[in-house]
Amino acid sequence: MRIVDIGEAESNLLKLVDLAAKGEPFIIAKDGKLLVKVVSINLSASPRRLGFMAGEIDVPDDFDQMGTDEIGKLFYGR
Repeated sequence: MRIVDIGEAESNLLKLVDLAAKGEPFIIAKDGKLLVKVVSINLSASPRRLGFMAGEIDVPDDFDQMGTDEIGKLFYGR
């Protein structure tokens, strides 16, 4: 991975950001000390699909009440 001094990064920021966006991350250093890593953000091309498993899973009507007795015993000794 490429290590760039902060002065060089300041002078060539647009070029470096373009390279990072294309998949070439780099690290900015100051006086030999590594400061930050610049990487591209991988945004998915397609949005998440809600409901893609509709009809595949059955949720009981009392789902929000399931296990209340056991939880009550664990927390309250009832």
